[in-house]
Parts: sequence; C-alpha cells; structure tokens
Amino acid sequence: MAASIVVPSDITLLESKFSIGNRKLGIFERLGLLGMSPMLHLHYSKMDRGDMRAVLSKKFDEEDARPEVAICRTRQEAVRKQVVAHNFMWGTAGTMTGLVWWSFRRYNYQSRLVALPFIFYGGTFVGRVVGDIITGRSAEFARDRFLAALPAKVYYNPGSES
Repeated sequence: MAASIVVPSDITLLESKFSIGNRKLGIFERLGLLGMSPMLHLHYSKMDRGDMRAVLSKKFDEEDARPEVAICRTRQEAVRKQVVAHNFMWGTAGTMTGLVWWSFRRYNYQSRLVALPFIFYGGTFVGRVVGDIITGRSAEFARDRFLAALPAKVYYNPGSES
C-alpha cells in the first residue's frame, strides 16, 4: 500500500494566490475557534480549527473585481459566520444549564444532576439555531455554505490530473 500524501486543495491554492496580507482575527472569531473540538482526519473532507483560522487570517483586496477574489471573500465570510455562530452554541447551552440549576434551587443536588446533562445537550442544538439566526447564517445561500465546507487539504491522487 502506497503512502498517502496530503496536499492543499484547489480553493486553498486560490486563496494563497490572491491573498494580499494577513488579517487580524476578531475576539468572537478567536473564541469561536477556541470552542471547536479537535478533529481526526480520516478522509480530509472537513475543515478543522487550524484550516478555518488560515482562511480567516487571509486578507483580500476590496477593490479587486475578479471573480476568483469574490469567491475567496465569500468563502471567508461564510467561514466567519460559521465560527462566530459556534459561540452561541456554548453560550446557550451554558445559559440553559444555569437557568435549570437556578430553577431547581429548592431541590436536592441529585435532582439537579439528573436534569443538567440533558438540558445542556439540548441547549447545544438550540444554540446552533440561535447562532445561525443571529449571525445571518440561516439566510445565506447554499453556495456560500458549500464554499465554507470545502476542505483545505486533500489526499494527492495522480490519476485525477487532466
């Protein structure tokens, strides 16, 4: 069995080509990246936290009207929305858990401990919806979500060359 070589994907090469410098990440972008769990890549079909940071840290020329740069900016904005919306998942789950803890204040600790994990888990789903609505992710086109989901790295396949 031959060794697999990991190479940058086409969109990553396009971003590197049209990047004009580095962009500083905002506080909510840094917190959103911090809240993402590590990823074990088996097929390199998703972007991990480092790949999202690389996409967000690239700067593109605002006056450039080429369609390639527009695609890169659209991808960057879609990734930014995804990362910022991730903050709401943890915030809503924590808030719902805190409210349940407070509302069970007159009960013993065993009843609290039974309810909290379920409320926290349900709060992550509610938080994803809330985050998507607040960041405008629920109103973006499917094309934008597709661009944000493109992997930054792929396995090298010499048979796919034309």
